[in-house]
Amino acid sequence: MPPPPDDTTFRVDHLPYAERLDARPLDAIDLVVIHCTELPDLATARVYGERVLYPASGTGNSGHWYIDRDGSIVEYVPASRVAHHVRGHNPHSVGIELVNTGRWPRWLDAGHQAMDEPYPDAQLAALLALLAHLRTVLPALRDIAGHEDLDTDQVPASDDPTILVPRKRDPGPRFPWARVLAASGLQRIP
Repeated sequence: MPPPPDDTTFRVDHLPYAERLDARPLDAIDLVVIHCTELPDLATARVYGERVLYPASGTGNSGHWYIDRDGSIVEYVPASRVAHHVRGHNPHSVGIELVNTGRWPRWLDAGHQAMDEPYPDAQLAALLALLAHLRTVLPALRDIAGHEDLDTDQVPASDDPTILVPRKRDPGPRFPWARVLAASGLQRIP
């Protein structure tokens, strides 16, 4: 894939298992999924990304690109590989993870479901630059979704199993969908 525009910091630091992920042609990708890490920082996200969760393949869960709060972007998985980032949509999508605490560290605690951290302007500008770049190199890319749009399961709360909470809420209520949709040229899938 060609490098991103010059105004975007883009560092390649592939996960150790990236080459073990299934390969695919770039024209198979029609969807970008926006996530937030729900972790305190990029270093912690890296630790989580390197964990092997699927022993048969020696791979784990990860997005393709991670955007830190300062707008720097790191590629963990190339777009030509199928990353495990959203159930049911991995073969035809790429995942972008925004560093944001989300519900960390009590993700499924019923009393801790607010996602209060705003997304900094530098991070959003980098996201828009990355989306513009992806539209030039992924010929079928048309759609965008939040993780919360695609994984709508409710699960028992960790602090009270009689209460159901969303399994995934990212990118969450502070994500500026109107701004991203207006600037990206992508349509949010229902």
